[in-house]
Amino acid sequence: MITQEIVKHYFEFKDDCLYWKNVVHLNQSKLIGQKAGFIHLTGYRHITFMGKQHKSHRLIWLYVYGYLPKEIDHINGNRQDNRLENLREVTRSQNQLNKSLAKNNTSRTKGVSWHKKSKSWTVRLSVNKQSKNIGYFKDLELAELVAIEARNKYHGNYTKIGV
Repeated sequence: MITQEIVKHYFEFKDDCLYWKNVVHLNQSKLIGQKAGFIHLTGYRHITFMGKQHKSHRLIWLYVYGYLPKEIDHINGNRQDNRLENLREVTRSQNQLNKSLAKNNTSRTKGVSWHKKSKSWTVRLSVNKQSKNIGYFKDLELAELVAIEARNKYHGNYTKIGV
């Protein structure tokens, strides 16, 4: 198990990044002083350390706070922005609320979709793990405004602002 003591032994935290301070094997000594890790296909910075890949923001959290929560959210949605003020401990549900817009979304707004049967835009969102129908709207702009207000009301600080 990786502890805060181990992370602080191997890394230095500066400029919102982890830098190698010590290495596990002597043949890695060229890494000392270098920014740790690489950008993974998922967009997160990963660090291969002690035989496993770790997300940088999780190691940073452990470095600073001494424990690892189950979930850590990047408040602004930028997976490479590991400033402490951009990281927060969240539940799985809270983390899902801050997801980006789905690529197949046709309305360009989270929670707004076309309802074929009524030939109108519907606003739906998850509230307490249940789908909540907010309403149907003929005007897309009105549906977008209602969706934003509903997300602010029901999701509070965990909603992605705007679309």
